[in-house]
Amino acid sequence: MNDSNVGVIGMGIMGRPIALNLLRAGYAVSVHSRTRAKADPLIAEGATWRDSPAALAAETDVVISMVSDSPDVQAVYLSPDGVCAALRPKTLCIDMSTIAPEMAKLVAAEIARKGGSFLDAPVSGGKTGAEAGSLCIMAGGDPRTLERARPIFNVLGKTTIHCGPVGHGQLTKLCNQILCGLNLLAVCEALVFARKVGLDAETMLSAVSNGAGGSWALTNLGPRMVRRDFAPMFMIDLQQKDLRIAMAAAAPAAVSLPGTALVSQLLAANQAAGEGRDGTQALVKTLERLARLPG
Repeated sequence: MNDSNVGVIGMGIMGRPIALNLLRAGYAVSVHSRTRAKADPLIAEGATWRDSPAALAAETDVVISMVSDSPDVQAVYLSPDGVCAALRPKTLCIDMSTIAPEMAKLVAAEIARKGGSFLDAPVSGGKTGAEAGSLCIMAGGDPRTLERARPIFNVLGKTTIHCGPVGHGQLTKLCNQILCGLNLLAVCEALVFARKVGLDAETMLSAVSNGAGGSWALTNLGPRMVRRDFAPMFMIDLQQKDLRIAMAAAAPAAVSLPGTALVSQLLAANQAAGEGRDGTQALVKTLERLARLPG
């Protein structure tokens, strides 16, 4: 097997920079996306286009998928023209999407039946981390499989944590998304409060960013809220998908997630206002509307 021969499926906000970083690190990269135009910048950089996940799997020894949701992962791997239709023995498959843990286990079982190996390896760090190759990678699977994948992960991220068996990468990512959602709400509430009581928002951010209230969300999303930059580092629609998965996973364990549910309901107001494809920092618009503040 030649692990320098890698295929990447999904050319969205995260998949494109992942593929580009692998190309620039010297890997031979094949790509596939539902919309070929999204792959054109990678093809211009030297990537090879494949017409289907099956065609990609037939020509590569490592398959990486980065798509939106559980049904997309199911289609990529288990459809008639999916990866498993042409999977060769000993192929390493890595799904870096955020999906239901049960789907990760279903895909892993079919890949194992075909003689391959699988890691669920969702990431944190967003578009910025993907572009910089500084993602945090949360991997679930056999430790030996992780060691095989580690050279690739070292290109894509600055931190790789083995979280347990298949599915535990996804469960860990759900913890991350719970934290992200509640930190996001805290930043929005602080900024709306600052505006209502007459503070200068930029001054407030400077004052609190290095104190106990500091966070990634405050540092990276707070300034975007102030300057009304709602371009997505991570879309509201995708955050809502992740929170939905988290609440579904919590239900059979009888875990109450009241804060997560609140954030999801508030983001639903953004979606109702046609803002689902905005970055998550657009949650501040919902809080502003509740506070009767102009946008």
